[in-house]
Amino acid sequence: MNHPRVTLPAPAPPSPAHHDEPVLDLAVPVFNEETDLEPSVRRLHAYLRETFPYPFRITVADNASTDATPLIAARLAAELPEVEWIRLAEKGRGRALRAVWSASTAPVVGYLDVDLSTGLAALLPLVAPLLSGHSDLAIGTRLAPGARVVRGPKREAISRCYNVLLRCTLSVGFSDAQCGFKAVRRDAAARLLPLVRDSAWFFDTELLVVAERAGLRIHEVPVDWVDDPDSRVALLSTALADLRGIARVALSPARDAKPAG
Repeated sequence: MNHPRVTLPAPAPPSPAHHDEPVLDLAVPVFNEETDLEPSVRRLHAYLRETFPYPFRITVADNASTDATPLIAARLAAELPEVEWIRLAEKGRGRALRAVWSASTAPVVGYLDVDLSTGLAALLPLVAPLLSGHSDLAIGTRLAPGARVVRGPKREAISRCYNVLLRCTLSVGFSDAQCGFKAVRRDAAARLLPLVRDSAWFFDTELLVVAERAGLRIHEVPVDWVDDPDSRVALLSTALADLRGIARVALSPARDAKPAG
């Protein structure tokens, strides 16, 4: 099936960079994660402090949590200099990422899931091709050679079926749409976000489809990934929302955006 190309707005001129500003702004979207938030953020912060060669920021994006999550996020932000947090009035992973990425001044923005299912050793390989200018987006993949995945057969089957469905209906070239481990150059994100309509779990897929149709370069990094048995993702409702998103993107003509200026 041939799909129309997407025309992105012209890139904005680059902002001047300063050595003490974050090079990577890593969002951690959360909803009612009072148990996992603190140990995960501390682990991520320590890992980046010890191994990441560039200035970084971790932004906890609280999606209208009703437990102690915002209190914990505020305390972490007060204690750890590279950690910030924002509070959103509505739920939605895509809504959280849009808020963090749109406000960031870092050259590269990204996100990972709070359960840290993806091995952190893949962070630098994820970001490096974006900093070098080789690629525009980078995604972790659990379905490419070299990936090592530990998860139950039900989730494995759902993931593989979803990505096969994407290839059959939307003719995508990337292998894993919904691994919670992605990064994008900020200039590319600024041009892509106005064309992405979804604010929830389908956000990832739509972002990648729009990017691919626009001719942007997507780099894939095979990851080590261990399933979180306490995941809060509701499989049925998420799957139905994803199917509706696929149908919308497949049946709607590309929304071309006129170049700015």
